Amino acid sequence: MSLVSVSLLAAATNANYFASLAPGSNPSTPAISLRSYHPDFESVIDSEASARKVRDLSEEAFHEAGVYNPGDNSLYITSNFRRVGERIPITVVSLDSDDYPSYSTQLPGLMMANGGTTYRPPATAPAPAPRHNVTETATTTKTTTRTAVQVYCDQGDFEHYSQLVAVDPNTNESTPLLTNFLGRNFSSLNDVRQHPQTGDLWFTDADYGYFQGFRPQPSQPKQVYRFEPATGVVQVVADGFVQPNGLEFSPDLSTLYVSDTGSQQAARAPTQPSTIYAYDVVDGGRRLANRRTFAYADTGFPDGLHCDTRGNVWAACGDGVHVWNPRGVLLGKIHVGETSNNLAFVPGKVFVFSNRRLWVVEGIKAQGREVCRDFGVGCHG
Repeated sequence: MSLVSVSLLAAATNANYFASLAPGSNPSTPAISLRSYHPDFESVIDSEASARKVRDLSEEAFHEAGVYNPGDNSLYITSNFRRVGERIPITVVSLDSDDYPSYSTQLPGLMMANGGTTYRPPATAPAPAPRHNVTETATTTKTTTRTAVQVYCDQGDFEHYSQLVAVDPNTNESTPLLTNFLGRNFSSLNDVRQHPQTGDLWFTDADYGYFQGFRPQPSQPKQVYRFEPATGVVQVVADGFVQPNGLEFSPDLSTLYVSDTGSQQAARAPTQPSTIYAYDVVDGGRRLANRRTFAYADTGFPDGLHCDTRGNVWAACGDGVHVWNPRGVLLGKIHVGETSNNLAFVPGKVFVFSNRRLWVVEGIKAQGREVCRDFGVGCHG
């Protein structure tokens, strides 16, 4: 599959230019294409990369998360919400063969799972840098080699609080990590990342559970939080969102990206945000500063976010995956012609989740920020 070159000069004076690029004319059978908006896109995706649809199911099995489990060499993907009172299932996609067989399961302790990531418990992560005027002792720098597990945002329902839950799919054991903000019920936890140096969990709290009818009315604003699993400290680190959604660290950990999917709400769209904001990560990886607009999605809204080792930002949007460089310039798209919710890097590949369909692009030059640790392979930036 060759890259389709997009002429931004032609598009600048022709509002119908992009419609002419759409592969095929039947919206019920979307097709995948690779669109280059900038010459640097070839440094991200090989010009001879292959792209294809892996699964096309009747249920919306490929929605969020996409957490790698080395125990069975599989990706764990959360399904979309179905109906009130029904637990959200997990789709397990095996990486052992090129046809990527999958099956549906449930993980213990999870009701309405959404975003997730690899989780290394406090003893596993490197010790955080000392706080100001605090002397570090030998015991605080000790680490172990405990096996990483998974952490999910459980959105909760009318009977269960929204929470962060650690799950080991190999032993079928789960542990609630955080069930409230100092006694107050979270609205509907959405996505989570672990800071690889401090071990803290950073997560977003939206109100999609209320929006979809399986959570009570929110009791606090929609915000971004930081949680210290070792101490129980939980702090609000950013607010001012319509719907905070995906979040991701830059590879040097100096920047946090957060998407706002406010335009999805029909009563407020289309003038609400479809925007990725960037923040400086300061105070030894504990606070945020200098909020600014990083990028705006031209189609749909930016949902799940991931960075590659070169600092490019990948976002699942309304027509596939958009890739921006660290300056916010759109490099290109993995265009699937329908809303994509998230993506997952594996070595040399990227999977795209669009609810009923699962896509894969093979021949990726870029390496996901977390691939080195998750897959135990060397990365070259």
